[in-house]
Amino acid sequence: MNPFIFNVMREKAVHRCMRRGGRHGVFRSKFAAFFDDEGGLGGHGFRASRMVSAADLQLLILALLEQKPRHGYEIIKALEEHSSGFYAPSPGVIYPALTYLEEIGHASVAAEGTKKLYSLTEAGAAYLADHRAQADAMLGQLARIGEKVARAKQFFRGGEDADEGEAGASGSMRAARRNLKLALLEKQDASPEEQRRIIDILVRAAKEIRGQQ
Repeated sequence: MNPFIFNVMREKAVHRCMRRGGRHGVFRSKFAAFFDDEGGLGGHGFRASRMVSAADLQLLILALLEQKPRHGYEIIKALEEHSSGFYAPSPGVIYPALTYLEEIGHASVAAEGTKKLYSLTEAGAAYLADHRAQADAMLGQLARIGEKVARAKQFFRGGEDADEGEAGASGSMRAARRNLKLALLEKQDASPEEQRRIIDILVRAAKEIRGQQ
């Protein structure tokens, strides 16, 4: 499993828990364990993950600067939009990375009023070209996981209407989905131990549905 995804999941969970506080935020942040392993998501690996590495973030920034010069805020918004709202690094993470890229000659900066506009340099373009496969893979993973998170949010927050209109879904399937959603909502303030028990159940259930061992 790619460590980049572990890192992104960790930073996202930390930011969400700090923003919401309490056990409620922790529980919602761990619904990522319900996804399949193909996108790099999984229960136990997610809990053992690290923060996004500086090198990963710098490479993502270079890939975005290759598209066009950007302000720091525009880089944050571009990552957020590319991941369907899943990953939006804080200014306290982005601006030190931009400063470092400028110091090593991979990015240049020009003043635009009170803002700074960052551009890719020839040295930065050369470094990006040498690491093109890694950059493309990370951007692709962000996009795929963002789509999965968006679908999960739709299911858990407004899923009943979506279930009713889903083509090919039987009444029994829709009822089962609603029952699962209700059971999870009833447990949203559960203790950490109970949360872990529920997450393990969801992971096992997802694997059994897919016929995995």
